[in-house]
Amino acid sequence: MDLEFEKNKDHNSLLLNELEQLMGTIKKGGGKARLEKIKTAGKMTARERIDYLVDAKAPVHEIGGFAAHGMYEEDGGCPSAGVVVVLSKVAERWCVIVANDASVKAGAWFPMTAKKNLRAQEIALENKIPIIYLVDSAGVYLPMQDEIFPDKDDFGRIFRNNAQLSSAGVVQIAAVMGSCVAGGAYLPIMSDEAIIVDGSASIFLAGSYLVKAAIGETIDNETLGGATTHTAISGVGDYKAVNDHDALDRIRQLMGKMGAVPQAGFSKVEPKAPKTSPETILGLLPAQNNKPYDTFSILDCLVDEGSVEEYKADYGKSLITAYARIDGWAVGIVANQRKMVKNAKGELQFGGVIYSDSADKATRFIANCNQRKIPLVFLQDVTGFMVGSKAEHGGIIKDGAKMVNAVANSVVPKFTVVMGNSFGAGNYAMCGRAYDPRMMVAWPNAKLAVMGGQQAANVLLQIEKSKLKKEGKKISAAKENELLQRIEQRYEKQTKPLYAAARLWTDAIISPSATRSWISSGIAMANNAPIEKQFNMGVLQV
Repeated sequence: MDLEFEKNKDHNSLLLNELEQLMGTIKKGGGKARLEKIKTAGKMTARERIDYLVDAKAPVHEIGGFAAHGMYEEDGGCPSAGVVVVLSKVAERWCVIVANDASVKAGAWFPMTAKKNLRAQEIALENKIPIIYLVDSAGVYLPMQDEIFPDKDDFGRIFRNNAQLSSAGVVQIAAVMGSCVAGGAYLPIMSDEAIIVDGSASIFLAGSYLVKAAIGETIDNETLGGATTHTAISGVGDYKAVNDHDALDRIRQLMGKMGAVPQAGFSKVEPKAPKTSPETILGLLPAQNNKPYDTFSILDCLVDEGSVEEYKADYGKSLITAYARIDGWAVGIVANQRKMVKNAKGELQFGGVIYSDSADKATRFIANCNQRKIPLVFLQDVTGFMVGSKAEHGGIIKDGAKMVNAVANSVVPKFTVVMGNSFGAGNYAMCGRAYDPRMMVAWPNAKLAVMGGQQAANVLLQIEKSKLKKEGKKISAAKENELLQRIEQRYEKQTKPLYAAARLWTDAIISPSATRSWISSGIAMANNAPIEKQFNMGVLQV
């Protein structure tokens, strides 16, 4: 390999290692002392519960591991938003597992906790796969109640989704393994079946202290809402478990007795390894996101060898559209070509930019995949649509709108990988979060923003200079440079993948070598949800 490859590999490996180290710290939740306190009480930690529950050799994909990172520092932080969410198999069946982390503020709900739970329910609903709740939470984090309680996508939406999931026939199993109080008490009881651990778990709308204050009744928490009370007296719980292990074993038994479900019928054959090792991607991706590279070299690391059939190879070359297979699954790939290309007229087109011809090609290809029931995979490294008089006169807005329309109305499962840049309307056309990909993951070098940092900083600088001029203030060259650097640094921080992952704009930051596994698992889950809608793009400006 050449020197450039090794430099790229070192740079990207360092980014990946930094994220892995941070994730290692996040997995410690509220810290060693709090985790030990949970174990001393005879309970398992959230991650121990998940490890015990999932099938031994099943893939485990964590959703929102970086959620809330750096967002609640004044309140002591909230690692992983105080809840662990994974996609894996239990009794050989794909499911979503949601486990409150009681080591983080006693499992209290922050605003991002609600958002993460809603994302978990969304995944279960759109893929028609069971969702398992491992409940151990003190309820809403009261200092931030105004940001979690009243709005459409806040705490109450969780219970609305419980009802919607049940109506859609999506199995919900809850195991109450610790506190389950106030409004949070509705979650397990709105599930299909509820297990409660004897001695360490309780369910009530108001604890003993509040009951005393409200109505003057003196009662202990166990009598008020313990396992015996709810399985023998109130009928709120369905099963009483001896301990955490017993509760988790019961979940496995329930999952193992479920019957077969209808399948979407996506094409799957015997998998083949890629032509090039996925590990090679770290050396192929430039250390600087503005440098070109041939996206086909990345495809060689992701798709099954010999499976690529490129659609309209000589037209709209700034986008690659191709049928292929990933781990045996048939997919339609829409990928930004990051090297400079020439169109049929011999004109150079910038890598990573979407032109009218490439948008037109992508629209047709997406329609084909929908007609043939082929899941779509979007590989983003896009700086946006082409601008300028030539592009505008050529109808770039119209062609871009057609592509966005096709993505928005697509009925087959979509999966998005942010390989590098994800800027502006390019994010939308390449199936950003707003366009409902079943999964959206980013590589460690990814950047998500309205535009690149340097361009944005120059725009913001001009705005700042104009403001100062109106105030009658002058700005020196040195001051202008200092201001530019400060704006650039602030903006760059907001474009990093960790910033996006903290806010759940992406589901995870992953190693490029794990991409095949994520997409394969995603399609396997999506295969549990037969497609019920017809693809229809509605009215278009043709």
